[in-house]
Order: sequence, then structure tokens, then C-alpha cells
Amino acid sequence: MKRTLLPLNGLRVFDAAARHLSFTRAADELAVTPAAVGQQIRALEDVLGVVLFRRTPKGLELTPEAQNGLDALRAGFLQFEEAVRAMQIGQSSKSLTIAAPRDMTAKWLAPRLAEFGRTDPEIRFTIVAADAPPEFTEANLDIAIIFADGPGEHEGLKLADGAMVTVAAPEGAGDTLIIWPGSDVEEVASLRVADAGLALDAAANGFGRARVPLLLAEADIQSGRVRAIDNSQPCERAYWLIAPRPQWRQKKVRALVEALSGSPLD
Repeated sequence: MKRTLLPLNGLRVFDAAARHLSFTRAADELAVTPAAVGQQIRALEDVLGVVLFRRTPKGLELTPEAQNGLDALRAGFLQFEEAVRAMQIGQSSKSLTIAAPRDMTAKWLAPRLAEFGRTDPEIRFTIVAADAPPEFTEANLDIAIIFADGPGEHEGLKLADGAMVTVAAPEGAGDTLIIWPGSDVEEVASLRVADAGLALDAAANGFGRARVPLLLAEADIQSGRVRAIDNSQPCERAYWLIAPRPQWRQKKVRALVEALSGSPLD
């Protein structure tokens, strides 16, 4: 059966414009001009015989016809990307680009990457700071670590059960409460810092007490840099290794996941 020749470039432009609801921002993503985006959209509308966008006082708005096809279109692009990555599964590159929160990198990830890197001198790492689930395609990532209640739409592996623990300096906790944006403490804080790693460091330096993820605090507790002043409590959020399925299947990513998790993947 003869296949329909799809206007793939126009569909890709439509996807970007639909995500941003802006020809200008879509143009920035695609490294073209807004005029070129507009031309592609008009050409696609001519081919499809439908109107895809309407201009309103609040900006661009998708038409019902556009909405009807958007989910299937995006699913199709994901299939295309998976097909391409499947062809690249045997690639010989040993470079890994990893997104992770800064405090996770400093307190947990960095020493483990160093250990993994010693297994093969050709392995190279690029670490990108990211506190939220990243856009893998835009950032050209291989894998990411997030602090969340699950892997979301991606493949994922939980590094440890979610747990929080309150820590303080080895001698004296003080009354100062140290808060960070992801903290589950609802009390009024005396000191606010940017992340759990800084909260942990502030506690170690005697500023007060901080409630932080147990996974981040374990090394400092074991070394005596801080002490736990309560038992760890379960937490819905945990640190997850995540990646889209094509990346997850890559040999180099699987090797890294197994090294960081300490267990083989199925």
C-alpha cells in the first residue's frame, strides 16, 4: 500500500507552536524566524484543509481541529525518536550527560560518578543542574535525577525509599529552623536556604536543625559531621533516575543506572 507523504517539517513546526502558543518562541526553539514559522503553519493548513490557530486578544489559540490531532501527533514524534535511537543503540560513545539537582550532585552523585568513571578511563560526564524534570530532547540529556513522587512519563528507577530526617550539628541543635524549597516542614523558619544541601551544611555549621532527604544526609551522618535528632520518616517523594525509553535502553545508560542503583536491570 502506498503511504501518504507526510509534511513532517510542517508538523514539527506545528508541534512547537502548539506547545508555546507563540510563533516567536517556536522560532527560537527551532532556530528559524517567526515569519518562517508562520509560512510553515499556513502551508500545513493548506495541505490539511483546516485552520490550526486563531489569534485572540490574549494571543494564539488552538482550534478544535488542531486539538483533535495534537496528542496523536506527539505520540508519533515520540515513536520517530524511539526508532532513531533504536538505530543508535549500539553507538560507541561513552559520554554521558546527566541532569541532577546541585545538592544531589554534591552530596551523593559526584563520588559515585567518580567511582564509576574509574571502571573505564574513556567515560566522560557532563552534569547539568536541574531541580525539575528536564526536557530531554532540548537539553540532549542521557539521564536525569529528580526528587519526586514518581518517574512521570519516563522510564525510571527509585534510588532509595523516600525518607526525611532532621539533622543538626554534633553538639547542640539550637532553636533555629532551617528551611529549603522542597522541605516538608510547615513551621515558620528562622533561616531559609536554596536547597537541601545548603540546609544540611548550615545544620553542620551549627545554625540549627534541618529536615532533609535521608539519602543526602547519610554520608554526613555516618562521618559524624551531623547527627540525626529524630528517626527518619517516610516521604512520598524520593530520588529517581529517569530517562525516556530510548535513552533508558542504551547500553551506556543501563550501565550507569546499574552502577548507581547497585542492582542489575531486567
